[in-house]
Amino acid sequence: MDRRSLIKNAGIGSVLAAGVAPAVVHAQSAIRWRLASSFPKSLDTIFGAADTFAKSVKDMSGGKFEVSVHAAGELMPAFGVVDGVQQGTIECAHTAPYYFFGKDECFALGCAIPFGLNSRQMTAWMYEGNGLKLMREFYAKYNMINFPGGNTGAQMGGWFRKEIKSVADLKGLKFRIGGFAGRVLERMGGVPQNIPGGEIYQALEKGTIDAAEWVGPYDDQKLGFNKVAPFYYYPGWWEGGPQLDFFINQKAYDALTPEYKAIVEAAASKAHVTMQARYDALNPTALKQLVGAGTKLRPFPNDVMNASFKAAMTVYSELNAKNESWKKIYADYDKFRADQNLWFRFTEMSFDRFMQSQKL
Repeated sequence: MDRRSLIKNAGIGSVLAAGVAPAVVHAQSAIRWRLASSFPKSLDTIFGAADTFAKSVKDMSGGKFEVSVHAAGELMPAFGVVDGVQQGTIECAHTAPYYFFGKDECFALGCAIPFGLNSRQMTAWMYEGNGLKLMREFYAKYNMINFPGGNTGAQMGGWFRKEIKSVADLKGLKFRIGGFAGRVLERMGGVPQNIPGGEIYQALEKGTIDAAEWVGPYDDQKLGFNKVAPFYYYPGWWEGGPQLDFFINQKAYDALTPEYKAIVEAAASKAHVTMQARYDALNPTALKQLVGAGTKLRPFPNDVMNASFKAAMTVYSELNAKNESWKKIYADYDKFRADQNLWFRFTEMSFDRFMQSQKL
């Protein structure tokens, strides 16, 4: 006799006595969560990862576990989502951890740091290295657990009103730059601005800032940056592989059944893979269109790259001396990065360099 027949033909007392009630309750329980995103709905790639997560959770639970997704500003400001999760105002959030480096620099290690891991290396560190373990130990201080929730891949260096010919051109430059990278820009005389994605265009248009970076061609075209700044630089040396995260309130997560916990993990993994696949598929066409419309594509000068690298390593050394959590996590991250660079030097880089030289 199956459980449904048992329930139909027996009273609840008989069911409890039979020892099958927990499974029945689990199967019938309904859960409703709210997710606050740090991104506007117009960015279907990065905001869309939260939609992918929510749809997967609903589908895998047969509609019993639903997550409503809210764009930045609907439930709370873009940069307020960690406080929301920590305090239990919302059950979960989808965001770029480095937005919150002001709370502790370690948040940046869970997303991207200048001259850090690329997207594949970051995923490897998280899933097969010590990344998830170390970051979850850190995030526990904020009453939350993280699940990787997407990656943009290496980003572009941003949009500039004026050409950047040397490091000297960065002095006094008001640059909207994501998260922790501002610490490095300051060392070269720049003036970092931390502005949510939905507010960048207006700031650039009004001249409140001199330059801005977001992600890459597809998003940048949607946001219209090419209309207010002519020079488009690459690469985004501060974001070789920025990982987005789903932050979940620890109490809300602990209250889930093992089945629902497995669903959350699987749904986050699907969102993680889907997000970068979309970016990789959409960016090439967008870049062609931007250049065709007059965008001036430029590489950062070598002296800018070298000075940035030197400044970044100095910042990391200083943090090792004053932030014990950073020292612990960065030591593992640094070793993993060195091993990955050695491996990629012989495989990925050699293959990519040859392929880029071919006229396909």
